[in-house]
Amino acid sequence: MIKNLARGLSALSFALVPVFSAAPARAAPTAEVTTLADAVGLIEVTEENRTGYSRSSFKHWNSGADTTDGCNTRNEVLLAEAVVAPTVEAGCKLTGGTWISYYDGQEITSAGALDIDHMVPLAEAWDSGASGWTAVRREA
Repeated sequence: MIKNLARGLSALSFALVPVFSAAPARAAPTAEVTTLADAVGLIEVTEENRTGYSRSSFKHWNSGADTTDGCNTRNEVLLAEAVVAPTVEAGCKLTGGTWISYYDGQEITSAGALDIDHMVPLAEAWDSGASGWTAVRREA
């Protein structure tokens, strides 16, 4: 459970960086240890703007990190989060496998029963600066 919680917090902090950072890409920063409360306190608060927002501005289930394996982003997340790995069949069809809910500890054994969602809602990302990103950056 601690491992899953740590992985979840790591994903949260990873998800927040692109949403709130407007700086150009730089060399990887050195690891810094801080509390979640202190990290949240570092987030710059600015006015949000939903002008021009459309869900279609964000590509849905792209081809994932490895564009040659046939697995879209949804399946890559399912593979990464499985506590018992599913079998990957042709076309990246997943069968079997086990996942544990971060929220209530429930065990799920059907990939189709799981929803994969954004750590930050897309409208919130748009409001907070993604409106100024290129389509390629929004997809990433």
